[in-house]
Amino acid sequence: MIKVCFLCTGNTCRSIMAERLMKKAVKEKNISEIKINSRGIYATGENITPNAKSVLKKFHASSANRKSVKLGKIDKNTLYITMTEQQKKFVNSDKVISFKSLIGKDIQDPYGQDENVYLETAKDILSGVNILIEKLEMWR
Repeated sequence: MIKVCFLCTGNTCRSIMAERLMKKAVKEKNISEIKINSRGIYATGENITPNAKSVLKKFHASSANRKSVKLGKIDKNTLYITMTEQQKKFVNSDKVISFKSLIGKDIQDPYGQDENVYLETAKDILSGVNILIEKLEMWR
């Protein structure tokens, strides 16, 4: 079993979108040995943002409500994927990569911006998710 945790600031936009887009993708590829979740460095229990929900619906991924979850103890058996290079410093693990290593750029925070910004953010996330899945399939 491979465990993956997407990590961002508040776990209301980027990391939850990454979690749900990856869950959809692995389900479509019939990959069952990857466990996926998401956390926020400073999560406070807020709900997923309305624009994140709307964009997830457009991608036919789960848009169900969920409260944000704060990053807790680091699991040495989990691969952490951060939205930015800066966020990597919050994960004391040798199993941490950023989206920049996957797609060549950080995933900027769309919080408070319009749905079009969220849509572009989700497209970048999906590109990274697809690359990540390819890499994980090679490691299986």
